[in-house]
Amino acid sequence: MTESSHLASRGRRRPWFPLVITALGALGVLGVFLKPELERNLTWWIASAIVGIVLVLQALWFLVTPRFRWQTRLGGLAVGLLVAAGLKFSLRVNGTLDGTGLPKLAWKWSAPRPALAGPVGGAGGPAAVDLGRVAEAAEVPQFFGPGRDGVVVGARLERDWKAHPPRELWRQPIGEGWSAFAVVGGQAYTQEQRGAEELVTCYDLFSGQLRWTHGDPVRFSQWQSGDGPHATPTVVESRVYAYGATGLLNCLDARTGALIWQRAVLAEHQLGNLEWGLSASPLVLGDRVVVTGGRNKGAVLFAYDRLTGAPLWQGGDDSATYASPLAATLAGREVILASHARALTAHDPATGAVLLEHAWGISKWPKASQPVVVGGDRVLVSAGYGMGCLLLQVKAGAEGRLEAEEVWSNLKLKTQFNSVARRGEHLYGLDDGKLCCVEIASGERLWKEGRFASGQSLVVDDLVIVQSESGAVHLAGAQPSGFVEWGRLEALSSKTWNHPVLAGRFLLVRNDREAVCYELAVAP
Repeated sequence: MTESSHLASRGRRRPWFPLVITALGALGVLGVFLKPELERNLTWWIASAIVGIVLVLQALWFLVTPRFRWQTRLGGLAVGLLVAAGLKFSLRVNGTLDGTGLPKLAWKWSAPRPALAGPVGGAGGPAAVDLGRVAEAAEVPQFFGPGRDGVVVGARLERDWKAHPPRELWRQPIGEGWSAFAVVGGQAYTQEQRGAEELVTCYDLFSGQLRWTHGDPVRFSQWQSGDGPHATPTVVESRVYAYGATGLLNCLDARTGALIWQRAVLAEHQLGNLEWGLSASPLVLGDRVVVTGGRNKGAVLFAYDRLTGAPLWQGGDDSATYASPLAATLAGREVILASHARALTAHDPATGAVLLEHAWGISKWPKASQPVVVGGDRVLVSAGYGMGCLLLQVKAGAEGRLEAEEVWSNLKLKTQFNSVARRGEHLYGLDDGKLCCVEIASGERLWKEGRFASGQSLVVDDLVIVQSESGAVHLAGAQPSGFVEWGRLEALSSKTWNHPVLAGRFLLVRNDREAVCYELAVAP
C-alpha cells in the first residue's frame, strides 16, 4: 500500500480521540454548571480549566496523530505559536469579569480609564456647620453600619420608589478604591487612590464639596482586586482613624485632616501584605484602636493608644484575612471578635489575650465576611470559595476562657465578600450573588432570589438595600415569607464593590470612579 493510500485509509476513520475528549469536556462543563451549591467563581474557574485541558489535549493529538502529514502538523504548530504570541503582545488584563476572578481582557492599544489626578487641589477646608441639616443625618462612624452589624434601625424609609423616587443631591468623580463612607457631623469620610497618593478624604454630606485630604505616597495594585485602599475610616471624638491598603494607620483631625500620628503596621512588625491588600477597617474601643495584621503567621491583631499611637498589645497566632474586627459580648464577657485565615478568635480587649479560638474553613482561601452575633451567645461565620457558613454556640469555659460548639453548618450562605445581617430570627445577605433569607435556628434557606453578583447589602428596618456589583441599587423586603423588590435605582454604571451607607435619609454610594448622594423619602 502506498503512503498516500495509507493516509487516505486512516483519513476515512473517525477521529475518535478528539471526539471523545470533546464529549467528556462538554459533560464535565455541564456537570459543573448543574452543581446547585457551587459558586460562580469556582464554577467558571473549573469550567475554564476543563476547556483549557480539552484544548491542550486536542493540540497534542494534532501534533502526534498520523492522520496528517508532518508538514501539516508542523505548519499548524507554527500558526498556533504565532497566534499565541500575537495575543500575548496584543492583550492586557483589565480587572476581572463580574467578580468571578477570571481576567477581563482588553486590547493593549485601547485607552485605559484615566485615573483621577492627585493630590487634590482646592479643597474647601473646614466649613460652618448647619446644625439643622446635620440633625437630619444619623451618624455612621464606622464600617458596616452604626453598630458594625449591617443593621440600620428607625430610618422609616418609604418603600415605593416609583411613587417616592430618591432625589440625587450630588454626584462627582472620586479616586480608585473599594472603601465606603463614615458619616459624622454632616461630613462624609472615605479613602481613595489618586495617582501615586493614597488619600483619606472628607466631603460635605449635603453638597459633596471636598473639605480636606490627607495623602501618603503609597499605592496598592493587584490585577483582580484593582488599585487603591479597601478599608473604611472610623471616626471617634473628632479624630479619623484610617487603615490603608499597604498597612499605614493614620490618626487625623476630623475637622482639618491634619496628621496627629501614624503607624506603619506591616513594616514595624515585618509582615507581608495580603494578596488583595489590607481591607479591615479600624475598630476603636475605649482608649485603643485595633487593626489586623498581614500574611505571615503570628500576631493578627494590633492595638494602639488612640490618642498617641503608642503600641498597647498584639494578639493571636494566625495569618490575617480581610474581615474587620468587632466588639461583642459573649457568655458575659466583652470581647473583640475577629475572623482569620485559620480560625475565629475572641480576644480580651484589655490585653489581646485569646479567649476563644475555633478553627473553621480553609486557610488558603480568603475570608472577607463579617462575623455576626445573632443573640443567645451565638455567632455566625460565613465565606465563599466552598466554605459556606457555620453557627457557633459560645459558652463560658475554664479559667476565664470561652468555648464554642457547632450548632449547624452548610453551604446555604456562600458570601464571598458580602456580609449578612440579622433581623429577628433570620439572616439576610447575598448567597453567591443572590439575596436570600436564612433561618438562624435551623440554618435552612427560606428563599433566594435576584441577581446582584458580588454586591453588598444593608438591612434597614424591615427592608434590605442591595448595592449590586453592576452599580444599581435595589430596595427589597427583609421578610421570611418571600422575596419582594420595592425599587431600583440606576445609581452607578460600573463595577461596585463598595458598601452602601445610609445616614438617616441620606444614601451614599460609590465605586472606584464616582460617588453619589441621594435623599430618600421618609414615611410619615
